[in-house]
Amino acid sequence: MHPRDLFPDWPRPPYEGFTTDDLFRLPGLPAHTQLLDGSFVFAACQSFFHSGTTDLLVGGLRGAAPADLRVLRQMVMLVDARNAPEPDVAVVRRMAACRRDQMSVRARDVLLAVEVVSPESEARDRDTKPHKYAGAGIPYFWRVEMAGVDDRPTVHVFELGKEDRTYHSVAIHHDRLKLTTPFDIDIDLTEIENL
Repeated sequence: MHPRDLFPDWPRPPYEGFTTDDLFRLPGLPAHTQLLDGSFVFAACQSFFHSGTTDLLVGGLRGAAPADLRVLRQMVMLVDARNAPEPDVAVVRRMAACRRDQMSVRARDVLLAVEVVSPESEARDRDTKPHKYAGAGIPYFWRVEMAGVDDRPTVHVFELGKEDRTYHSVAIHHDRLKLTTPFDIDIDLTEIENL
């Protein structure tokens, strides 16, 4: 058997790259496929750290979010025609995510985007995606990494600069994530050990 026979016949990108229409139209794309700069990005298997940290943040944010906001896990975000990333967690305006059959949200309706860094997504989560989110005007971004002696989540908190449309670091949280923006949040990050 030839090595090329082990892989599916992936769609070949057009000269200009894929668009968000292609993301929703092409059959057989793997779950959680993202579109970045006109190229498809396929998700790798998740580690316990990634899955557990995402669950911890989703639960904590849902318990704290005001009624006019909704917390979503791995929902496609439409930035522009060639970019549709899928943040691990997003906080959006409730009215923007209200249909049961909805498959995406618009970046302009997102208040907070969160990326939990994995080895295979490190460059995207640290550079590419925050750049896209800032350019789209998303006010808050969190980057979560495994750090410390106990490999617990460390949350790097960023706020969008209105003048330069780039993210500026405002805090780093290790054992407890306690913030007043974008709303009152208090999440015990050590709880990952109990998941």
